[in-house]
Amino acid sequence: MIDTNRLDDILSRVSKPARYTGGELGEIKKDIHTGMTRFAFCFPDVYEVGMSHLGTSILYHLLNTLPDVYAERCFAPWPDMEQALREAGLPLYSLETKTPLSEFDILGFSLSYEMSYTNVLSMLALAGMPLRAADRGEGFPLVIAGGGCTVNPEPVADFFDLFVIGEGEEVLVELIELYRQHKQAGMNRPAFLRAAAGIEGIYVPSLYDVTYNADGTVAAYTPKGNAPAAVRKRIVTDFDASFYPTSPIVPYLGVVHDRVTVEVMRGCTRGCRFCQAGFICRPVRERSADTLIRQAQEAVKNTGHEEVSMCSLSTGDYSEIGRLVCTLSDAFAGSGVSLAVPSLRLDSFEGEYAAKLREVRNTGLTFAPEAGTQRLRDIINKNITEDDIFRAAREAFEAGQNSMKLYFMIGLPDETMEDVLGIADLAARLRDIYYQVPKEKRGPGFKLTVSVACFVPKPHTPFQWAAQDSLEALAEKQRRLKDALRPVKGVKYNYHDARTSFLEAVFARGDRRLSAVLEAAYKAGCRFDSWLEMFDFDKWQAAFAAAGIDPGFYAARERQYSETLPWDIIDIGVDKSYLWREKQRSEQAATTPDCRQGCTGCGLTKAGLCP
Repeated sequence: MIDTNRLDDILSRVSKPARYTGGELGEIKKDIHTGMTRFAFCFPDVYEVGMSHLGTSILYHLLNTLPDVYAERCFAPWPDMEQALREAGLPLYSLETKTPLSEFDILGFSLSYEMSYTNVLSMLALAGMPLRAADRGEGFPLVIAGGGCTVNPEPVADFFDLFVIGEGEEVLVELIELYRQHKQAGMNRPAFLRAAAGIEGIYVPSLYDVTYNADGTVAAYTPKGNAPAAVRKRIVTDFDASFYPTSPIVPYLGVVHDRVTVEVMRGCTRGCRFCQAGFICRPVRERSADTLIRQAQEAVKNTGHEEVSMCSLSTGDYSEIGRLVCTLSDAFAGSGVSLAVPSLRLDSFEGEYAAKLREVRNTGLTFAPEAGTQRLRDIINKNITEDDIFRAAREAFEAGQNSMKLYFMIGLPDETMEDVLGIADLAARLRDIYYQVPKEKRGPGFKLTVSVACFVPKPHTPFQWAAQDSLEALAEKQRRLKDALRPVKGVKYNYHDARTSFLEAVFARGDRRLSAVLEAAYKAGCRFDSWLEMFDFDKWQAAFAAAGIDPGFYAARERQYSETLPWDIIDIGVDKSYLWREKQRSEQAATTPDCRQGCTGCGLTKAGLCP
């Protein structure tokens, strides 16, 4: 345990000290005893972001149901806290017991965004640990990672002992049990890692040699010993019965998602060609409405939260969405508890949802048309029409809604400036529809938020081979769209920094050679790179130059089907040949139907992952 007197002195001098204290309602305290496996969940962003992460909450409470396992939490310290810890000579510690991270058995990092990678290195350094796995011997904790970014773990492979690929509820328990067995036997780290590689869903990068071609592309992955040729992701098959915490920790601070979150389903059948989550999270599995209603009511009772959010990739596709919304709206009516139903599909929206949501505190509606023209929506396989968009908007406005948020992307494959300006045209027509609704029906004051991201080609999607737009092209599209939206009253326009999207593409599609760039960027002071006020593109450019690496090789280069991709070592169950066929169909603007209408042959059924 660290010196709490010195810690108290530090906390009196840093911003938002509640980030670093622990002791919240719902925090789990255990008596520590010999033989206990101690696990630290390390989230590489601030407390307010990490405490909003449902996956971490689920696994934290799940592991703490195990009698001889104690899971604690640690978040990336803001730069003022990092500096204070260094000046005081104090290590990074867990919130629950103030134990230095270096004294844990396992450090588990959640990798949900590529721009958090330098924070991982910062946290390891603050823990007093070597950054690279090869430099950590038996006396150091095992350093592992899970989360969405691990479907291409290669850019950070040198820093981790192993990765959990896919959903963690079952495989993490199996891994900890194997760790306990090896620890009781004397713990030989290389022997443990070889055994861990035999668990489905575990990738041990040190058990693979990587070679490269003269042009810089990957030549081959060669497994050592009995390591599998490719690592198959893990999924939870009985999702309705899977663990969900109804007494989650209640944060001290206002966090990003300060609410109860119920996970209605996993996976998506739509097949949007840009959407990594839609492919890596297949197949679709649902919780029953009865289960979700019980979970929501228990969690509100136990936490006092005033909002319930329904979490999934496409909530409108949930088979019992009407019953779920109506039942929870009735249950919470008059209580001050609001319902949020994000990720709605425009073609599955019903005005009844909007009317019911108006009965509780209104949180507005969120839709994602993604593109401004039908041609481009067909290319990306969005499978919605303008009629779907305008029908959903009219029904929402007639139900009393006045606030709506729309998500789009620019820089999509085969995009033209006409497609970009189509976003402004769509916004103007939605405003017209609002004013066509009788005044006594619609809510007061038209409010439309147009949020526009830059397309990032992601692994395990049909667009994984595509080149990303140049920074200059993206900047021009952003400027033209801003000018086109300016005359549309009631519209708020948000757009992403194209430079962070560029780096996201580099690390999304990168290989192990990028570890040198990450280390150089960390040493140059890069931290919290997803935060606009912290992002320093010049330092990143210097880091690439120091490592002798051209970032455009990863972000701006069109790939061929014959190329071995860095993430081919990871098997998500969807055939690479299927993704290529989908890419070819996109070039013809040919759509592929929702696979609930009939199997489209993605490979999951053949792999035994889809019923």
